[in-house]
Amino acid sequence: MLGYSVRRVLQMIPVLIGATFIIYALTFLMPGDPVAALTGERPLPESTVAQIRRAYHLDDPFLVQYGHYIFGLFRGDFGIDFFGRPVLGLILERLPTTFALALTAWVLKLFIGLVIGVYGGLRHGRAGDHFALVFTVVFMGIPGFVIALGAQTYFGVHLGWVDPAGTRAGWPIAFILPALVMAIEAAAGLARLTRTSLVDVLRAEYLRTARAKGLSPQRVVWGHALRNAMIPVVTYLGLSLAGMLGGAVIIEAIFNIPGIGGLLVSSINNKEGTVVVGIATMLVLVYLVFNLLVDLTYGIIDPRVRL
Repeated sequence: MLGYSVRRVLQMIPVLIGATFIIYALTFLMPGDPVAALTGERPLPESTVAQIRRAYHLDDPFLVQYGHYIFGLFRGDFGIDFFGRPVLGLILERLPTTFALALTAWVLKLFIGLVIGVYGGLRHGRAGDHFALVFTVVFMGIPGFVIALGAQTYFGVHLGWVDPAGTRAGWPIAFILPALVMAIEAAAGLARLTRTSLVDVLRAEYLRTARAKGLSPQRVVWGHALRNAMIPVVTYLGLSLAGMLGGAVIIEAIFNIPGIGGLLVSSINNKEGTVVVGIATMLVLVYLVFNLLVDLTYGIIDPRVRL
């Protein structure tokens, strides 16, 4: 298990370098001059502009700029923004809000997706199964931002059940609606995966043997079928939590939640490339860590993957 864990950790390094290289290149290609965007209609003296460009390596070739960034990253330095604030500090200041939203959405998704998926799988070919399929098709087909805008208008503006934007009410009241919007869209995929996996497992030969030996239907389903059907679901759930952090960026912008999504949008508008790259890098790191945890969990559940 130790060798398997070390191999998985070492495999993260080239992935991190490749992902940050692509992110940095895309940010590098953003149109416009970041220093001009910083000063707006009140240009700074040329000497000050030159000093800023030197301090942030803006006149260096792309590979040199990326080299400065990646070496700083391995030292835990995400850089500083144009106001002299550490990017890592800006991210950590807002990350708890984004984590609260993503984790709330993930728990709701877990409950909704598993209940509908297991219900549909156990009633394969009957009304419960048809309901599960319709649920997944409808909510996988509608874009998340459309659901978010519709829910915000109906529940927040027309009915007034919750604030349509902001976090004034605090957790969980202010997070329920945006989290539910994220959860419903993501739960559709989880329900489809759970249903399909459970239907396949219920057809397996070893379950027929278990029934032939006289095991009760409850023991066959809860003791054998669900355990094996959950193996691909566990993998999906681990990665989906990291994915929901990325998805929270759009929802935070719609519901005006002060997480890293709002910071990312304002940084793009202000052409703060260092902050944009820093946020994207942090999301990549979180995704890699969750991926590592899923792989290690999978190695415990099924020792064959360690070979």
